[in-house]
Amino acid sequence: MCLAVPGKIKKIEKDKALVDFGGVLREVSLGLIEKARIGDYVLVHAGFAIGKVEKKSAQETLKLIEELKEVLKEDEK
Repeated sequence: MCLAVPGKIKKIEKDKALVDFGGVLREVSLGLIEKARIGDYVLVHAGFAIGKVEKKSAQETLKLIEELKEVLKEDEK
């Protein structure tokens, strides 16, 4: 199973970006997409931005991931 997670570009240096995934920052390659800008939301898989996404869609997905984390914490109890 493959999973791509949305994140917001905070900083760009050459073909790399610092991307925020709901408070977790990671360095991501921008080599597979064109014209990425600070503030854009991108889908990231295996350390590569594979496409841009709309802000609303990205935020909805990040919210669902947070809800899933909470459910999994409850199941561990």
